[in-house]
Amino acid sequence: MTAVDARAGRFFPLRPTDTPVRRFAVLAPVGLGVVAAVGAGVFGSAGALAIILGLAVFSVSAGIAAWQLRRRHPHARLGLANAVTLLRLALVSALIIPLLGGAHEPVAIMAIATVSLSLDGVDGWLARRQGLSSDFGGSFDMEVDSVFALVLALLAALGGAPWFVILLGLPRYLFWVAGAIWPWLYDPLPPRDSGKVVCVIQLIVLIVLQSPWVPAPLAVVLIVGTLAALGWSFGRDIVWLWRRRA
Repeated sequence: MTAVDARAGRFFPLRPTDTPVRRFAVLAPVGLGVVAAVGAGVFGSAGALAIILGLAVFSVSAGIAAWQLRRRHPHARLGLANAVTLLRLALVSALIIPLLGGAHEPVAIMAIATVSLSLDGVDGWLARRQGLSSDFGGSFDMEVDSVFALVLALLAALGGAPWFVILLGLPRYLFWVAGAIWPWLYDPLPPRDSGKVVCVIQLIVLIVLQSPWVPAPLAVVLIVGTLAALGWSFGRDIVWLWRRRA
């Protein structure tokens, strides 16, 4: 047992009947509480319907994650990393509320997004530290990042950034659609630190673009530069997969 496991055990004691899915189901209502609290306390002007839809997005996403957890998590414990990613999902779901309700509050959005991005560096470290890395954990983290980027891109456009900022939220989904046409794009990729760096740059730029004080010329430079970095990252992966396709 690692020191991280010991500290976690004090706050989240395990019972013999606990399973990863059961523990996930116990934590999910906490995530709902986070979405509701942020929605009512920070984005209340968005309206009740937007808050309800934010809660619905979290509930459906958590349900899909629980199904994947059962299939793709080989460990007997859930792990703190997946709990952190679930919290990140709650924060991203909360950011959907101002998007749907048209309540663009840049300072609050930037603060919540910064917390979510900061936690993004924690979950992977926890998984490695506890020896609980899994296909599920990596996929869960990636999908939350993808939704995070799309929501931030749409919020930036809502807040007055150039319309093509939306393109910064689409690469993962365009890649997914392309994979339906060319299945070899779904083959596993080797882990690359450069891809993680590009993802962090993408999210930082999207957070900065929430600010109404970013001059339009600078916004264009940031968007175009980030699109170029994403194009390089995805393009390199596509070339690697194409060369090794069956």
